[in-house]
Amino acid sequence: MSPDSYASSAPALEIHGLRKRYGTVQALDGISFAIARGEYFGLLGPNGAGKSTLINAIAGLVRSDTGSIRVLGHDHLREYRQARRLIGVVPQELVFDPFFSVEEVLRIQAGYYGCGPEAGLWIEQLIERLELGGKRAASMRTLSGGQKRRVMLAQALVHRPAVVILDEPTAGVDVELRRTLWSFTRELHAQGITVVLTTHYLEEAQALCSRIAIVDHGRVRVIESTEQLLARHPFRFLRLKLADGAQLPEALQALVMSRVNDTMELKLERGKHPIGGVFAVLKSAGVAIEDVATREPTLEDIFIELTGGERA
Repeated sequence: MSPDSYASSAPALEIHGLRKRYGTVQALDGISFAIARGEYFGLLGPNGAGKSTLINAIAGLVRSDTGSIRVLGHDHLREYRQARRLIGVVPQELVFDPFFSVEEVLRIQAGYYGCGPEAGLWIEQLIERLELGGKRAASMRTLSGGQKRRVMLAQALVHRPAVVILDEPTAGVDVELRRTLWSFTRELHAQGITVVLTTHYLEEAQALCSRIAIVDHGRVRVIESTEQLLARHPFRFLRLKLADGAQLPEALQALVMSRVNDTMELKLERGKHPIGGVFAVLKSAGVAIEDVATREPTLEDIFIELTGGERA
């Protein structure tokens, strides 16, 4: 079933007042937001922020203490069959049955959702598109980590969900597979499928997601378009490599963000610390420069400022 075949005009996901406590830990603390149909949405946050608890609640694996979740208008408790049928989740952990082949795993998964004979063609397409053709008869336990990751993605898509949740899909995979997964998820998004991505690779979220929520300590710190988030940062960065033995003048020391040997990065506030002014100070002090480069702020810079985290 294609995303367009769902008549509901409701958002893909509506989360309202979600709270969940484990003992003394408040994993979710009143989270509320909505994801529009067809969005490529990023859900970011440091370890322990509540992302996995939120995803498990959406998937029906965790029951929240209070609050509600609706999937394309269907309440995830009162209409749990319809809600779960609309979602496909790719978990962060590699969870698989070692006693079945790749094709068997996908056909069994299709059976769980009551998919008819037409599912066979879609399974074939998934196997070929995710480059599993040579492994269709292979036992799951014989696959590499990257191949298992591909199977898990196919497993989440076998019932053609309207909403796909990817929980750290590229964790621990090589560069080639990461690019394959990026390309495939872009294809899904282009077909109208709503994609929700959690990732610790912030450049991944910046490249793929049109809107991002940053969660910390069980609360949504900010939810904005990627462009709005990047525009929050009124700085630019200047990387300097000084000549051997040269020292940065005292007037510029407060601007240093990081330093590795004789290379340092300065954080310059727009309108207050012009690059020309930095060069003027260096010239006046007789400091020689071997190399220089500038860069604009990235999502990682914003993330660190909002969560107080450390640079990855």
